[in-house]
Amino acid sequence: MHYGYIGLGNLGANCAACLLKGGFAVTVTDLDKGNAGALLDAGAIWADTPAEVAASVDHVITCLPSPAVTRTVLLEILPAMQAGANWIEMSTLSRDDVLAMAALAASHEVRMMELPVTGGVHLAAQGKITMLAGGDQDLFDLHLPALEAMGDQVFHIGPLGSAAIIKVITNMLAFIHLKACGEALMLAKRGGLDLGQAWHAIKASSGNSFVHETEGALVLNGSYDIGFNMDLVLKDLGFAMDFGREFEVPLDLAGATRQSYIAARAAYGAEAQSPMVVKLLEDMLGTDLRADGFPAKLR
Repeated sequence: MHYGYIGLGNLGANCAACLLKGGFAVTVTDLDKGNAGALLDAGAIWADTPAEVAASVDHVITCLPSPAVTRTVLLEILPAMQAGANWIEMSTLSRDDVLAMAALAASHEVRMMELPVTGGVHLAAQGKITMLAGGDQDLFDLHLPALEAMGDQVFHIGPLGSAAIIKVITNMLAFIHLKACGEALMLAKRGGLDLGQAWHAIKASSGNSFVHETEGALVLNGSYDIGFNMDLVLKDLGFAMDFGREFEVPLDLAGATRQSYIAARAAYGAEAQSPMVVKLLEDMLGTDLRADGFPAKLR
């Protein structure tokens, strides 16, 4: 199977690398060819445009920063895709975006599978990210070997649009957990506790979370570098609030958390790393959350 991979950011480059390690032929492109350097060294083929990718492969995977960018790329690749080709979209989109773009693809006789992922860039680099597929069962079965090359936990959530809902739910929980983690660590610091010991005690407690173990460690290091920026957080929390209105579910915690991230973006900029929502609390109280022995990056 020969896959095209369009979009080589923090997530896409790692997932494309896992496909290569899994023995798949991969043709790649990105706005910045420099993002493809390690992939080309590992055997990937470069194409100058998304249309060139689409014309030369069996199936196309995209991993792009926004619905608008995804639609732009989709309009470019659809006329070039080979008969019987599938489009696999790994970005976080709203359910309405998924269904609208699937209909657009179908008008060109191209079938879509949505494939948002969760777990973080460091797990993508290890081929251990969680994959959330939405679409027809036969497409899921066809592409399962590729999915298993990229992730170690693969879920077929249901028909198109299903994965968009669960991905937004998982991200919403992560952002809430991150804000709660920052508040907990601040209580520990201002309560006079050793922050390193406090972090380990929380990790061993009923209050532990994946976010505490990962992003909490980056806060204590002071790098905050998770590879996920404020604009992406607010995009996803916007999707969550939209679902809350549609499904008539009050999202009190998500709404309050969104306000904190709006303030953090205003303070540090759209490209600031998402754990810097905790720095907002540090700056407000004039108290930093630092401890020795914590990593600057997750591996």
